Amino acid sequence: MSDTSKRGFASMDEDKQREIASKGGHAAHEKGTAHEFTSEEAREAGRKGGETVSQDREHMAEIGREGGKHSHGGGRKKQNDDADDIEDTESKGTQGGTREQHAEAGRQSHKNKNKDK
Repeated sequence: MSDTSKRGFASMDEDKQREIASKGGHAAHEKGTAHEFTSEEAREAGRKGGETVSQDREHMAEIGREGGKHSHGGGRKKQNDDADDIEDTESKGTQGGTREQHAEAGRQSHKNKNKDK
C-alpha cells in the first residue's frame, strides 16, 4: 500500500495553497470568466457569514474578550494603597467581574436580542 499523505493540494502548506489559488483567480479574471460580486451580492454574503459566526456563542464570547482587552490597553491598571505598587488586574479577570461572568453576560445579552426579533 502506498503512502499518499504527501500528495495533492490538501497536503500542501497553506501558503503554497494560497499561492496556487491566487494564480487561478488571476487567470480567470484575465480570461473574463471570473465572477465579480455586485454590491448587493457582497452585502448578502457578508450578512450570511455574520449570521453563521454569531451562532457559535463561545466564538463570539472570545471575540468579546479580545475586544475588551484591546479597548482597555491589555488590562486596566489598579493602584493599591502603596503609590509605587501598581497591579495589573488582567490576571485576576476584568474589572467588575471575572472573565467567565462577562462571557455569560454576553451570552445572556445575545439571547435577549434574539427574543426581540
